[in-house]
Amino acid sequence: MKKILLSLLLTVVFALPAFSQTMDMSRKHEKGHGQMMEMGNMDKMGDMMGRCIEHADRIGLTDEQVMKMKPMHSEMQKKQARFKADLKIAEIELADILEVKDFDLEKASSAVKKIEEIRTAHHLDMLKTMKEMRTILSDEQFKKMKKTMMSMKMGEKRPAKKMMMKKK
Repeated sequence: MKKILLSLLLTVVFALPAFSQTMDMSRKHEKGHGQMMEMGNMDKMGDMMGRCIEHADRIGLTDEQVMKMKPMHSEMQKKQARFKADLKIAEIELADILEVKDFDLEKASSAVKKIEEIRTAHHLDMLKTMKEMRTILSDEQFKKMKKTMMSMKMGEKRPAKKMMMKKK
């Protein structure tokens, strides 16, 4: 157990400064899109809900369904902002602990656990919201939503493939 923890901390010690610098650089160059990549699928969940609302007609949502989704989407955006702030603070706190040559292993371990607890709590909260949002949809609407989201994904990928072909 100690070897695993030490290995994790050493990875964090050497990776965190580079990761932080990389993330700071990416945030300067990318607005919005880079932030989605940080959270992976959980962050895309908010996009999915927003797209459902945008494409309500395609999916066949009623006005009542849209009105139920809008506050959920807004709340999800607020939670996402809080999560990002809490995570950034926890990462800064870990970096502060690791600043000194002979850092406190217990404090560093606690900080790493705090970061993972923040992530886990957020992921579970997003899953709960996803489940709640899906109860608003009928089975047919859910199928249409998946089809719409898939076609949008494919549409996003096509320009990148065209660009690659032009380079050849």
